[in-house]
Amino acid sequence: MTSPAGTGRTALVVDDDEMVAELVRAGLESAGLTVVTAADGHEALDRLAEAVPDVVVSDVNMPGMDGFALVSRLRAEPATRRVPLVFLSSRSQRDDVLTGLRLGADDYVRKPFDLDELVGRVLAKVARPPVPVDELVHDVRTGLLSPARVLEEIDREAVRGRRTGRPAAVAVLDVAERGMLRSRFGPRGDDELALQVTARLAPDAGPLEQVGRDSAGRFVVLMPETDEDATRARLDELSARMAGDRLTVAGDRVQVTPVIGWTALGPEPAQVLLDRAALAADAAWSHLDLRPVRWTPDLEATARSERGRHRAGPRLRARLRTPLQVVLTLVLGVVLPFFVHLGLHAVGVDISGVTYPIVVVALVVTAASIWAEGLLALRPDQPPEEPAAPYPRASAVIAAYLPNEAATVVETVESFLRLDYPGELQVILAYNTPRPLPVEETLADLARKDPRLVPFKVLDSTSKAQNVNAALAEVTGEFVGVFDADHHPDPGSYRRAWRWLSHGYDVVQGHCVIRNGDASWMARTIAVEFESIYAVSHPGRARLHRFGIFGGSNGYWRTDLLRRIRMHGSMLTEDIDSSLRVVEAGGRIASDPHLVSRELGPTTLKAVWNQRMRWAQGWFQVSMKHLPLAWRSPALSLRQKLGMSFLLGWREVYPWISLQMIPIIAFLAWRDGGLGRLDWLVPLFVLTTLFTASVGPGQAFFARKLAVPEIRRQRWWFLRYLVVSSFFYTEFKNVIARVAQLKEFSGEREWKVTPRAAPAASEKSAS
Repeated sequence: MTSPAGTGRTALVVDDDEMVAELVRAGLESAGLTVVTAADGHEALDRLAEAVPDVVVSDVNMPGMDGFALVSRLRAEPATRRVPLVFLSSRSQRDDVLTGLRLGADDYVRKPFDLDELVGRVLAKVARPPVPVDELVHDVRTGLLSPARVLEEIDREAVRGRRTGRPAAVAVLDVAERGMLRSRFGPRGDDELALQVTARLAPDAGPLEQVGRDSAGRFVVLMPETDEDATRARLDELSARMAGDRLTVAGDRVQVTPVIGWTALGPEPAQVLLDRAALAADAAWSHLDLRPVRWTPDLEATARSERGRHRAGPRLRARLRTPLQVVLTLVLGVVLPFFVHLGLHAVGVDISGVTYPIVVVALVVTAASIWAEGLLALRPDQPPEEPAAPYPRASAVIAAYLPNEAATVVETVESFLRLDYPGELQVILAYNTPRPLPVEETLADLARKDPRLVPFKVLDSTSKAQNVNAALAEVTGEFVGVFDADHHPDPGSYRRAWRWLSHGYDVVQGHCVIRNGDASWMARTIAVEFESIYAVSHPGRARLHRFGIFGGSNGYWRTDLLRRIRMHGSMLTEDIDSSLRVVEAGGRIASDPHLVSRELGPTTLKAVWNQRMRWAQGWFQVSMKHLPLAWRSPALSLRQKLGMSFLLGWREVYPWISLQMIPIIAFLAWRDGGLGRLDWLVPLFVLTTLFTASVGPGQAFFARKLAVPEIRRQRWWFLRYLVVSSFFYTEFKNVIARVAQLKEFSGEREWKVTPRAAPAASEKSAS
């Protein structure tokens, strides 16, 4: 299938009219472009400072800095001089058009405009810069040499070195967190990182030094007339500078770990020399000690040995396992029921008259429960206005698998140290790491400056549960908030949590908000889904069933209770397990949609699959364990027990029920001689179909009405979510739920990291 013409390209849309900006965004995104928006010229310059796009589409009349001033600034800066700019303006006089073009615009489209024509013009500017993109000497966004030109320059310098006898070297520089930043923020994260790394390569560069990128996106530094000692000194200094700096990616301050490999130039072809430097960089990956690694023949032997250990057979079987499980769920959920209907019909028993109304009732009950949760969420339970006791000591436990969080964990810790809490606040970073990392020293320095911070390394830990449990020995607060390492709570969160806990609640679950929704279509989907979960379902369900649940992060516990309950690392969703043990013991858990913490969501479909597979399998474990325990609990009312049955039992059965209309209709069509012979206008079928179909729009409506302001403003996100959810995402999650049950029954349990690290990291996550 052919990819859209703009795939892999980015556009900046600048317009103070939000409706126009969103219309243009939708058109460009449909052509495959990734779009960032700004409301005026000043905001556009901020976006350009973060990442240089492939094209800019700008209004002219805007408050603050108008479009003419913006294009003048773009053409004055080397980094943006080559970026195409298309004006889109209601100023349609001939003089306006000529002024825009004279100032440096590449095109001028008058409002009102035809969207298809605008998209076509933008794509033309992206596809046809002064020379084709793959032949550019320099990348238009960073000014770095292109991969092809890098190889040419290496060859040229190697020839010159052989002729003059002067030494030279080539280094490959990567950032350990680059994959994580791309997975969190999409291509924008990679672009912003490249721009800032480029700026840090410039100081102290030799007069002949050249910098480019290879085909894998790594940075290549060519150092002519540089001997071994000078090369080591240059790369050591570069590594130290990058490790000591904090970069800004998508508004987040991140700390990066450079990995550098290098080799002296010799008679070998440029590609061989570049591969050697890259292999040395891979070796630096295994240490992350900031020390550049020089290529040696031993590295080649080690690499060949590693490749020999990874045979194709086991990898192929592993890759095929999940697709085969998906097929098996369809066999069990569709094919088998169809043949059961056929088999019974062959012996004179037609069960469709029973199965059809059962399935209809099941679908209606599910739809009704979703509507009930939404309506109840309109008036969620609120904490008392004032706490029942003075603000006590409080603690935060931030669980982190450090190689996965090194880039952003300092920013997270600093956000906690800025919280507005009148009592004493202790911040414990409970982390595990298989090897020492430079960020540990940064955290130690921060702790020396602010004794509220306690970096706590948990030796031999392999899970979040172990980290949290170990940190409880250090907790001094009367209550403790538990967070993942990408969370930034609202400043007044601890004050609000204490208003609940001081009035007799044991746990308070807050509202988790996605803060990187603009990273990709998947991140936008998750951002809206989280509003549907934390602003609608959780508070609505808490009112419906009279109990809440702890969702794993942004939850506040009475410390003595968490010390008794603990988290059980044997459960894939240890958080749900711990909260259900609280409920079964008669504890009170509140769900507060106004207790907000912002986190990073997955940005790719694969990342969502892995994350939701762990969640679904964990929920299945919890359901099998706690459903019978809930019914035996003397502390639960009948309403709560029924709520537990719906939450735990129905959620595991429903993904299979949702398939049953397919074999039933297939059987009826076979029995009656074809689909055309079925009466599709049966009132029961029509009414129930309309009612169940109303759930999607209802969820989108409630999610937008109750969302936090920054998400609610993105009204197009909710419309896209409705479409994606109705035609794909809901069944996608049902498939995951069915496969997760098969994995649990087969004993296949694997905790895959929600991407916060580069692909090379393979250790277990603690978050």
